[in-house]
Amino acid sequence: MRDAPSAAADAFTAAYGTAPEGVWRAPGRLNLIGEHTDHNDGLVLPFALPLGVSVAAARRDDGVIEVRSLQMGGKAVTAPASGGPITAEGWPAADAWAAYPIGVARVLYGSGTGGASLVIDSDLPRGAGLSSSAALECATALALADLYGIGLDRAELARLARRAEHEHAGVPCGPMDQAASLLCTAGHALMLDCRSGLSAQVPFSPADAGLTVLAIDTRVSHALTGGGYAARRHECAEAASLLGVEALRDVKDLPAALRALRDPVLRRRVQHVVTENHRVEAAVGLLRAGAAAELGALLSASHMSLRDQFEVSWPEADAALDAALRAGARGGRMVGAGFGGSVLVLTAADRAGTVREAVRNAYDLRGWTPPAFIEAAPSAGAHRVA
Repeated sequence: MRDAPSAAADAFTAAYGTAPEGVWRAPGRLNLIGEHTDHNDGLVLPFALPLGVSVAAARRDDGVIEVRSLQMGGKAVTAPASGGPITAEGWPAADAWAAYPIGVARVLYGSGTGGASLVIDSDLPRGAGLSSSAALECATALALADLYGIGLDRAELARLARRAEHEHAGVPCGPMDQAASLLCTAGHALMLDCRSGLSAQVPFSPADAGLTVLAIDTRVSHALTGGGYAARRHECAEAASLLGVEALRDVKDLPAALRALRDPVLRRRVQHVVTENHRVEAAVGLLRAGAAAELGALLSASHMSLRDQFEVSWPEADAALDAALRAGARGGRMVGAGFGGSVLVLTAADRAGTVREAVRNAYDLRGWTPPAFIEAAPSAGAHRVA
């Protein structure tokens, strides 16, 4: 595997003729369970991936934020205080992609940051539902906070990174992705209450239990700026309003709630959210009891609910999971907002190769682009690497 932090530092030196002041790295995340609960004030259980986004950075005294990307090529330049347009040079669709790091710079500007030169490198696939955008935001936020000595804790940095995604990238995301990237620790999943912001580290070391977690990139890209995600959020908010609760997390009597709603679509959305919160609590209980091998049924139940009740799965995800289960995997589910992205599969370590081959064969039979596989060991959250 290529050393992304070193590549970012070398590219910075080549671009600016001097070494960066530091290199920061933030991971992507894989959500073990708890999907579409975050924007309903619910519970989630993500963990950090070994892959992520690296940012080599240095301060500059002209108040300008200049962003370069090894993946995108070219650069984007703006003055964060002005909120003016992003000027792009050789960077296709610059406003869309550059809005993530530049949005963070603009949000943090009022906390005491100034100009900076940033060179970004990533080994995390974009559009795979592994939260590459939050990793970019969090690496940028941590770099700027360290460079300028801002005394913000990680929970506050996560909140500000999420605000940047709302205000500058136009994505109404929940709090999970940024919190996972900044707060996760190696060998643990993060139990996060998306209403209170309180979190707890839950031991999760698949290898110690003879297990492997595979993240399968279905090669169907998703975008949160699409209409499906926003529609689901609107449906959940409408159902909560009709039920007289602040958020669907507050529904305590599911049968009564379902009887109170006339719209079958809203009933399906409520059923998913309420039962998914219960599945998160059950998963935490299993992990704390040292029973990670028993998670499979919960994961598969989550997928069926996302497919049938929340209606956000897609054919490649369903086919990948079906093939994995037929090959002996313990369970699995789609991850992320849906309509594309990745599938999580839990399998005995000695069957991981068989599961991979079964999924590849299922894709080959349908003439689809071959999937990609990541062994997803729970890893460290955002940190300075150089």
